[in-house]
Amino acid sequence: METGLTFRDATDADVDELVALIESAYRGDSSRAGWTTEADILEGQRTDPQGVLEVIKDADSRLLTVERDGRIVACCQLEHRGAHAYFGMFAVSPALQGAGLGKTVIAAAERTAREAWGVTQMHMTVISVREDLIAWYERRGYRRTGEMTPFPYGDERFGIPQRDDLQFELLVKELA
Repeated sequence: METGLTFRDATDADVDELVALIESAYRGDSSRAGWTTEADILEGQRTDPQGVLEVIKDADSRLLTVERDGRIVACCQLEHRGAHAYFGMFAVSPALQGAGLGKTVIAAAERTAREAWGVTQMHMTVISVREDLIAWYERRGYRRTGEMTPFPYGDERFGIPQRDDLQFELLVKELA
């Protein structure tokens, strides 16, 4: 595992820094420094302080926060849903993408969910047109299910779509 990293659950005091990180990884020009950008398919916000705080406060969720040198460099949401955990709100600082940090974080998230809740599967949803991102998750052992859910068009909390064919595909991984 990469050294110099601290993993912990987010607190209320982290909200603004987490929102800034998530926005920087997915939206606007700063996100183009990394490969996870959604800037070409979505404008507007990716999340907001209320959305992040809800995850922190939810008894069935954890917002795993990753620090290096006192700065938050990555995060992800884990939510306990019975026999599986849901993985979301995953962000890695664009300046650090492509260096293995994402792999380290997702492995820690899987381990955390297994140990904390005894779950046997991790679920996530990915915008189906994000072929490069889906391929990255497939290399981590996730499989496409073909199960789609509609994108929340008209709800600007999730962004302002720049195309009309967006939907989410469920990806699933068995946790050993």
